[in-house]
Amino acid sequence: MPLAADYTGGRMVTWPIAIAALMALAPYLAAAFFREWVARVVSRLPPIGRILAPCVLGIPYALVTAGSDQFRWGWLALYCLLPVALAALLLQARRIDPQQKGNWRDFLILLSVGLAVDLRWLEPAWPAHMAVFSKVLLLDAGIYGFGFLRELEGVGFDLRLRGSDFGIALREFLFYAPMAIVLSLSMGFLHFHAAWPAASQWTTALLFTFFFIAVPEELFFRGWMQNLLEKRCGRYPALFVTAVVFGLSHWNKRTADFNWRYVLMAAIAGVFYGRAWRQGRRVGASALTHAGVDTVWSLWLR
Repeated sequence: MPLAADYTGGRMVTWPIAIAALMALAPYLAAAFFREWVARVVSRLPPIGRILAPCVLGIPYALVTAGSDQFRWGWLALYCLLPVALAALLLQARRIDPQQKGNWRDFLILLSVGLAVDLRWLEPAWPAHMAVFSKVLLLDAGIYGFGFLRELEGVGFDLRLRGSDFGIALREFLFYAPMAIVLSLSMGFLHFHAAWPAASQWTTALLFTFFFIAVPEELFFRGWMQNLLEKRCGRYPALFVTAVVFGLSHWNKRTADFNWRYVLMAAIAGVFYGRAWRQGRRVGASALTHAGVDTVWSLWLR
């Protein structure tokens, strides 16, 4: 039964899809707002239960594709077993690397998840316009593994925002924006839009960008990657290496070829996002900067 008569991207929103969406978002939002409670629940699980728990991330795939030609047992097995494999590797990393200087397992997971998202390896599993589930489920697996099994310190994944988060975000936005506008306009990468969007439009754009683009990317690149690299090679090398990798992850945006302008602008932005994160080691601060930049770019510059 459909939830409404509307179609989203040509596909009707049904109760199974709505339940799948809630199941996919629940781990992300619970960890962001109720971390202590989630940690207590996970700590009560037996060791084997901690490893097997993320296999439930396969359920959203089953709900979305059940009864359609898109369902494949192989994809269901992948979405059940891949999070379990990540959990097992991160538990091993925790035992082998208690100082959290970064084990090869950490970087293997970051590389694998990053490539899977950037190259869209898992998107063929989903019906049209539903591939966002793939990104959210990989994010859930990473949050569970790094946050509650690896117990990586200094990540700062807490979206109960503070005044200081907004202050830091605004400062880094003001440092980056003037330079970025001049550079991107001179390269023909961006163009001004004369129209002024309605308040509801930019508010919706800001909230959507914050929760579904900025926070996942900042958690991955700053909370996990830059965090681990700092302990390996120091603050500044970690900042710049992560910024370069962040830039390169945008190589195929807006084009099928190598978009060097996008890579350059994203890499420069990554420096300021990294600065915002490392000041208080809070993903919320860098995500606010990131969301502000993306929202301004999408509404007034494109």
